[in-house]
Amino acid sequence: MSDINFNVSYASHRVPMMGRHAVATSQPLAAQAGIRMLQQGGNAVDAAIATAMALTVVEPTGNGIGSDAFAIVWDGRELHGLNASGRAPAAWNPQRFAGHHAMPETGWESVTVPGAVSAWVTLAQRFGTLPLTTLAQPAIDYARHGFPVSPLIGQLWQRGYDKLRHQPGFSDCFAPQGRPPHIGELYRNPAQARTLQQIADTQGESFYRGELAQKMVAFAQQHGAALSLDDLNMHRADWVKLLSRPFAGGSVQELPPNGQGIATLIALGILEAWDIGRYAPDSPQWLHLSIEAMKLALVDLERYVTDEDHLEFPADRLLSADYIRQRAALIDPAQAGDFRFGTPQQSGTVYLSTADASGMMVSFIQSNYMGFGSGVVVPDTGISLQNRGAGFSLDPDHPNRVAGGKRPFHTIIPAFALDGQGQPLMSFGVMGGPMQAQGHLQLALRIMLHRQNPQAAIDAPRWRVVQGREVVFEATIDRNTLSTLRRMGHHVVLEDPLSNYNFGGAQAILRDPQGFYIAATESRKDGQALVF
Repeated sequence: MSDINFNVSYASHRVPMMGRHAVATSQPLAAQAGIRMLQQGGNAVDAAIATAMALTVVEPTGNGIGSDAFAIVWDGRELHGLNASGRAPAAWNPQRFAGHHAMPETGWESVTVPGAVSAWVTLAQRFGTLPLTTLAQPAIDYARHGFPVSPLIGQLWQRGYDKLRHQPGFSDCFAPQGRPPHIGELYRNPAQARTLQQIADTQGESFYRGELAQKMVAFAQQHGAALSLDDLNMHRADWVKLLSRPFAGGSVQELPPNGQGIATLIALGILEAWDIGRYAPDSPQWLHLSIEAMKLALVDLERYVTDEDHLEFPADRLLSADYIRQRAALIDPAQAGDFRFGTPQQSGTVYLSTADASGMMVSFIQSNYMGFGSGVVVPDTGISLQNRGAGFSLDPDHPNRVAGGKRPFHTIIPAFALDGQGQPLMSFGVMGGPMQAQGHLQLALRIMLHRQNPQAAIDAPRWRVVQGREVVFEATIDRNTLSTLRRMGHHVVLEDPLSNYNFGGAQAILRDPQGFYIAATESRKDGQALVF
């Protein structure tokens, strides 16, 4: 029998869902697209692709066809990591951005090569069982026939419109009536339906080497942007070796840089050095140590992480036992610190999870970065382009400095956990920019160490390190606990999670030893966990 605690709960109307097949994501219609594939005999990869494609339609506030993507797949025997993030246009260089204090966050000068389509195609070709045309059909139907805009997405749509309505192509696509759609209003995107059909029919070739590629490049040239056919032609998704950290009798698995997953692993190592399990979840000491460990990890992340091909040293040096001990020793158990990065010795969105009865599990994330991304939408295609170029640095001494053909630092990260026998334990992720590595840490602590059921772990009050000693907490956290943390020197800020959306959106599927799954979805989002 499982030792998961189903008696613990936090403020939520959701309960964990249990079954032999599962899909969990941030929008109900997308979750249902994935379940349909499983019910048609497809596997967890088929379900993940169908869900991801549908999310580009029904949750355009977080992702689109012009997104990047990453995935971790348990194929029934072993784990596989996929980095499908795109690179900077070859013509980009520091001189192009001379006079800027930071990289642009909107418009064509923030657009890197989109990688999500390559993720769908690569996963389908290696692990899928259903045709890509079948997997795309729910998304095509939602785009062609319309879908009612869900509550949270409707609010974010208005925010995106207020910020991006003057970007090329944005309003024609996302505000065709001169305004964003209202909550509950039916929204159709026939151009996106045609594009998704073309991607499916050509196995992605049109997007990177055919008609769709030509449309993207023509629009780029019209606006003086650098994206070229060669940039699109050269793009490939890469299978990568995962980074791993033993934790709570099992291990947590993250993709290597250019993502931020390594920060979760650093923090978990520091917390094991402090024997974090001796403290009760949500207690002041448990929160203090967790926050301090995360702060240490984040300063290293900010200093060192970039495209793996441009790292100053191998990423796993940040995970060495000696280095973790050195960093852990910097924590004062009674006082908040303000840390600097260390120096390792020689020797750093939308999320979905799927699982099927054969044992296959998928952790998948794709994103345009800041909401709708760059705001650029290619006319008559429904292709909204990401603004991942904003992830580069303009610091001439930083390894993440902008350069042509280079991948920028990425916030989006899927996660996976194995048990002590190296078997799958959990597929999980927390979307939401800088919240992601911090969210992974909080879920791993609650589920793996304290055995909270995944819905309770997702519903629990979250915190988010900002900078220095500043920590933002959800307003639902215990006031006495906050008073203790303030006395320890933490600069506590309270935020309402439903008004600013800065605490991320989590999904998790936990494998029970009895052979079924326990799925949970984010109570702060419009999402849904489905099982059968």
